[in-house]
Amino acid sequence: MIVELQCLASPAGTPDDPYKHIDAAIGVVQGSGLKYEVGALGTTVEGEPDEVWPLMRQVHEACLNAGAMGLVTVIKVEQTAQAGGPTIDSLTGKFREADDGD
Repeated sequence: MIVELQCLASPAGTPDDPYKHIDAAIGVVQGSGLKYEVGALGTTVEGEPDEVWPLMRQVHEACLNAGAMGLVTVIKVEQTAQAGGPTIDSLTGKFREADDGD
């Protein structure tokens, strides 16, 4: 299963830490142990449904727990009936710049 989450916290953070509430949500994803990629407008997470569904709620609530006054979370879900299915790498790998070690 792959999901993309976009947390639209209001406000996104504080004057001293402009993305504090969003960073709290990303921190939950980082602590999950699941494969993820942070993008400019959302975070993609890959894992088993029993791991990903509860994580989506935790990510959403992390913004509120960090102090956001309001929140809309946009969630896209990709899942297949059979095991396997698309992965983050299979969908976006060919678009990444090669790491040449510089």
